[in-house]
Amino acid sequence: MDADIAPVAALIAEPARAAMLNALVGGRALAAGELARLAGVSAPTASSHLAKLLDGGLVEVVRQGRHRYYRLAGHEIAEVLETLSRISNRPAVRSLKQSREARRLEEARTCYDHLAGRAGVGLLDGMVAQGYLRGGELSERGEQVLTELDVDVPGARRARRHFAPECIDWTERRAHLGGALGAALTRAMLASGWIEPGSSPRAVVVTERGREGLATWFACKELTSP
Repeated sequence: MDADIAPVAALIAEPARAAMLNALVGGRALAAGELARLAGVSAPTASSHLAKLLDGGLVEVVRQGRHRYYRLAGHEIAEVLETLSRISNRPAVRSLKQSREARRLEEARTCYDHLAGRAGVGLLDGMVAQGYLRGGELSERGEQVLTELDVDVPGARRARRHFAPECIDWTERRAHLGGALGAALTRAMLASGWIEPGSSPRAVVVTERGREGLATWFACKELTSP
């Protein structure tokens, strides 16, 4: 039987809800007030939208003490939103601030829990070119290299999701590394200081150490200059 996609599509289609969901694709949990600001709506309106997204199973609540934060309900939701981004028109850039932010997102961002943008595409290209990854599986050398970089490869293999699928990048129109391995590698890069959170919910910054590491370990030359 075909799935009934209309209710989910209707939830995503409303502009304010779409803006909130896009903000959460970066993988960070955000407060309702921050989501209201990003969507350009009042706090009561944001609460109403978030209640609908909760009921629809697209977001979930994370509680820290008396505070409530919202995040996507799973990587599957992020994959749907990323796919929609690839077939949607990009918003017009109307200010210098928007232009700078667009360039940051194009260079490096998170696609839920894995690295995307030029950095993510370059990383996957390097892994393939170096022979670390073949047909969605790590080579012996690839596993050795990632282990040296403190990537939890065994944990990625145990995860209840695809191990190392390709994810088509919505800005580069080429593949970056997704799945459990992409998430594990991104966590290791954050822990080692190769990347750090950027100024917006989705953006990340590739540090000088990260640029050197990508070039040395993965022959990724696309990001050698800040």
